[in-house]
Amino acid sequence: MLNLKFGSLSVTGNYRDNNEDACVVDELGRFFIVADGMGGQAAGEKASELATEIVPRKLDQLVDFSSDVGDVLTKKIDEAVGEANSEILALNELNPSYHNMGTTIVFVVVSAGKFYVGGIGDSRVYCLRDGELKQLTTDHSLTRALVEAGTISEEEAATHRYRNVLYRYLGSKEGGTGTESKEHSPQSGDRYLICSDGVTDGIKDPEIQTVLAANDDPQTCAEAMVQAALDGGSKDNVTSVIVYVE
Repeated sequence: MLNLKFGSLSVTGNYRDNNEDACVVDELGRFFIVADGMGGQAAGEKASELATEIVPRKLDQLVDFSSDVGDVLTKKIDEAVGEANSEILALNELNPSYHNMGTTIVFVVVSAGKFYVGGIGDSRVYCLRDGELKQLTTDHSLTRALVEAGTISEEEAATHRYRNVLYRYLGSKEGGTGTESKEHSPQSGDRYLICSDGVTDGIKDPEIQTVLAANDDPQTCAEAMVQAALDGGSKDNVTSVIVYVE
């Protein structure tokens, strides 16, 4: 059995009128989810709310967290997220006030002692292990695609005018094409951050590493991460979920 400790904080931030982020911390430690809604006021909030309601419910229905691993589990995760995508697309069509709404989703699902990490959009999962910080997810942003194609550099991507433009998110046709979940073997001492881009809008990887390393209590760490992002000038909602492996 993995012994996990966790904490979370989601705030509106200094520049927005409402919080379009949402997060789920399963009290049994089976899954941790962050969603970052978009599409203006009510629409973005509704999209992230739907994602964080539907995905946990479907995971509860579909997954045997004591034994499901590998392709069996990743297909069930994709089914859960695919259902959320379908619901968001349907509401897009039915209700004019929700037209063009969407949301990112990023998660850690814990099953049979393994972590399954994936997502859609540009929210992220990081792991700090043995003093090294690693991003475990891939951003589905135009700038990331341009970097991977060799068209622009990492430095150019940081200030590129398309850095916040996504080519995959929930509420798009591409949102139903899978979450690219990867199996990750947790180790004692690992520290994980699951976050919206409000965190990375305010602080870069070296500061994320510093905050993760400096706080031994995960709730204190979640609060410190959010504060560091706000202090760093984040102009978005900010959500941080922290998981420690004991």
